[in-house]
Amino acid sequence: MLEIWGRPYSSNVIPVIWTANELGLAYTLQLAGGSFGKLDTDTYAQINPNRMIPAIRDGDFALWESLAIVRYLCDRYGSGTLSPSDVQTRAVADQWMEWSASLAFTPVIQLFFATVRTQPNQRDSAKITALRDQAHKALSVAEGHLADRPYVCGDAFTMGDIPLGCVVYRYFTVEVDRPPLPNVEAWYQRLADRPAFQDHVMRHFGTNPDEWAALEEACASEGVL
Repeated sequence: MLEIWGRPYSSNVIPVIWTANELGLAYTLQLAGGSFGKLDTDTYAQINPNRMIPAIRDGDFALWESLAIVRYLCDRYGSGTLSPSDVQTRAVADQWMEWSASLAFTPVIQLFFATVRTQPNQRDSAKITALRDQAHKALSVAEGHLADRPYVCGDAFTMGDIPLGCVVYRYFTVEVDRPPLPNVEAWYQRLADRPAFQDHVMRHFGTNPDEWAALEEACASEGVL
């Protein structure tokens, strides 16, 4: 059985779990990282010598790095659907996966930490505004691209939508005044209609240490998602 190692609310693990569920794969979630530990064990070093999450083990095959895992799962289990069979369409999916990681992810995750992960009385309003503007500037590129297509590769949902979908969920759940991005918002709503997105991306992240501790406890009790 496929094993996914990580925490199901980690920004790098969520795309992997979403992908596995879009593909209808049976898997075991090995809770690792954070309070769950396990990253410093010899067993995990054989899976990922970087001792970071996520990683997977698919039979005897181990793989790490979030986007590499998403591509592998889609190529192996979703060829012709999540992994487009047309070479150029697949290249577009790759392009948007790379763009999401290199340009969209950083300002959004920093905005998330400056708001959701920072107590209200410790938040820096100037920093938050600057990060919001950086995130909006990056997502404006996607806004233009999505003006005449429902998904990043055209008419069908593909792996190209997955990393950016995880980023945009955090962007739209941060409590800041956001300039409108109607095409991105419409695309986001299409993603939000997908059961796997609802179940594995649209998580409550909590706003204080007690909520995060409760979330880890809940994840530990789930064991397998």
